[in-house]
Amino acid sequence: MMASITRTAAVARSAPSLVRGLATWGPAFKKGPAVKKTTQLKKLITTPGQLGFLMEAHNGLSAKIVEEAGFKGIWGSGLSISAAMGVRDSNEASFTQVLEVLEFMSDNTNIPILLDADTGYGNFNNARILVRKLEARGVAGACIEDKLFPKTNSLLGTSEGKPLASIEEFSAKIRAMKDTQKDSDFVVVARIEAFISGWGLEEALKRAEAYKAAGADAVLIHSKKSDPSEIASFCNAWNGKHPVVIVPTKYYTTPTQTFKDWKCTGVIWANHNLRASVTAMQETCASIFKNENLLAVEPKVASVKEVFRLQDQPELDAAEKIYLPQKKA
Repeated sequence: MMASITRTAAVARSAPSLVRGLATWGPAFKKGPAVKKTTQLKKLITTPGQLGFLMEAHNGLSAKIVEEAGFKGIWGSGLSISAAMGVRDSNEASFTQVLEVLEFMSDNTNIPILLDADTGYGNFNNARILVRKLEARGVAGACIEDKLFPKTNSLLGTSEGKPLASIEEFSAKIRAMKDTQKDSDFVVVARIEAFISGWGLEEALKRAEAYKAAGADAVLIHSKKSDPSEIASFCNAWNGKHPVVIVPTKYYTTPTQTFKDWKCTGVIWANHNLRASVTAMQETCASIFKNENLLAVEPKVASVKEVFRLQDQPELDAAEKIYLPQKKA
């Protein structure tokens, strides 16, 4: 009896320190970032003379890995999130399904997420509803593109000649999003698809000017060409008059210093975690199927212990010592 009382007293004495420890662990207990995620994102990708980087993630696990690698921001890739669901990047995943994924990503990290929000999932009303839903989940910003709903992926090679949203309609969508946000630092990026659809520099610049005037915090200029000529022409003509974000998936051989010379303020590494995981899973499955054992793959994959760490199992272990009855000796 006395031993039981002693153990109970010991747990009670240690509880405050355990609770303090919990504050640094799992998503339900961790401290929030010292600087708001929205403020972090705005500074990261809209500061003149500074080049910020966003790394793609598509679920809570990959988001945590991005943060642990040292990146200061996450790109919530529409391609990657939809591919992880096994559907096409053509708005086949509803925005509520995307929001559910984003909630896990946001809960697991202290760095900001910029969502690849396609066309805003509809008209101005859908886009402003999206802003409210994103702010409620701690997502720091949304990037919308001036295509028509439902979108098609820009790198498919099927977008040339397809109509874009009118400048007036898309500008109004931007204004609706900016008017809706409650946090003044929530970031809206306007993605220009003029080059993707076969238009030239003049159209791209006209759209950029309009979207800047509508209140976009940055413009994103996109190209499907494997050389950077279209992006270079835009950036040189734009000359840093407003923040510019780029996505060098196709022109990946271009040195990063060149992006700085173009006065870009943000770079998105758009889909490489998803693509890396596809390769790893294909190779692992092929090896196990061929060999009918795990000998070749076990040394190459993460340990189960590492998975537990990424899931923040230590937080639950500590919480159980506080909130569950302790076994008697």
